[in-house]
Amino acid sequence: GTGSELSVTGVGFQPDFSWHKTRATQTYNHRVFDVVRGVTKEIYPTVANAEVTDDAQTLKSFDSDGVTLGTSSGVNQSGVTFASWHWKAGGAASSNSDGTTTSSVSVNTTAGFSIVSYAGSGSAGATVGHGLSQTPDLIIIKNRTAITNWVVNSPITNSGFTEWALKLDLDQATSTDSTIWNNTAPTSSVFTLGTAGESNRNNPDNYVAYCFHSVDGYSKVGKYTGNGATDGPFIYTGFKPAFFMVKLV
Repeated sequence: GTGSELSVTGVGFQPDFSWHKTRATQTYNHRVFDVVRGVTKEIYPTVANAEVTDDAQTLKSFDSDGVTLGTSSGVNQSGVTFASWHWKAGGAASSNSDGTTTSSVSVNTTAGFSIVSYAGSGSAGATVGHGLSQTPDLIIIKNRTAITNWVVNSPITNSGFTEWALKLDLDQATSTDSTIWNNTAPTSSVFTLGTAGESNRNNPDNYVAYCFHSVDGYSKVGKYTGNGATDGPFIYTGFKPAFFMVKLV
């Protein structure tokens, strides 16, 4: 970090989703930005806080080869090292009416990734179009309006969408709650919601969902069983990963 406006380049494309974290000891939250919500909107994967609108001193713009950062200590404190991870979706969002709830979607069908924004309806069984060309393997949802946990689920979990699977900002294990996903697995066009504040409250609350499916040779969503040994289990992905994210469930 420099403490002054900073252009971060070398990404290789114009990002639509960026995740930033200080690598130093300062207690700054992870920060997530995306093109659908807009560059002045930040949310924190490590806490249940609602979305924050800053004055563009955190992420100022998504650029052709990276991002421009402002002077916020959370992403650009002078002399402090940071890490950032970037994904390419589909640029500016388009309206999607595949579900009963209209969504705004930026999607990269080749990479199996979409960013979805929608307003809660409070109706059990409401569906939201995700824009992908096949059923997502992983869905992460955050209520942008209220203090609620991040909810994560995947068809590969033990009980599928009868569970939350996990809450991204907490260290607790899998637990069952039919009001999150309405006990309904996603399809190739939509995911289904219950009435919970974490996924579909009509307050009205606004939400963002990040949806992924595995792509041969590029990405893999899966699960494994640990063995507690120094030489742990082999996890087959079909390629050499550059980014590995794991959560005990």
